[in-house]
Amino acid sequence: MSHRPSPAFMLSHPAHLVALGFGSGLSPKAPGTIGSLWGWVSWLVLAPLFTPAGQGLLIALSLLLGWWACKRTVDQLAIADPGYVVWDEIVAMWLILWLAMPTGFWGQLSAFALFRFFDAVKPGPVAWADAVFKGCGWRGAWGILFDDLVAAFCTLLVIALWRFI
Repeated sequence: MSHRPSPAFMLSHPAHLVALGFGSGLSPKAPGTIGSLWGWVSWLVLAPLFTPAGQGLLIALSLLLGWWACKRTVDQLAIADPGYVVWDEIVAMWLILWLAMPTGFWGQLSAFALFRFFDAVKPGPVAWADAVFKGCGWRGAWGILFDDLVAAFCTLLVIALWRFI
């Protein structure tokens, strides 16, 4: 399949539904940004349902679920790191917000904007992380997640420095 997946493809297997961000990855424009927005909004809904430790466990389990879902989806699509696989953006936003909260709207928006910058521009360590695990299979699926985790780390580093100063 060389074209953008359809809603029918997304609904054909639970892994596709997860990897495509419950439909946010089907956006014809900027699916990574839409997936990140979905991550932000869904975190605001989910976070109050869990203790901080439960939130951390949710993120850890979501990374494992995402690794499986991304592997299954990219193997089916035969494309190494398609832009419409956005579970990586969603979980990265959850991680950022879990560690940056509590903060108001402007702090959350800043975290979102910083993450989108690091994920899209891929400076330094993010570019390295994007290149180190390429391909399909388990290694490639981990690569999909890994560069966004590094972008999340960079975002959190900037937020920490900003709070320190």
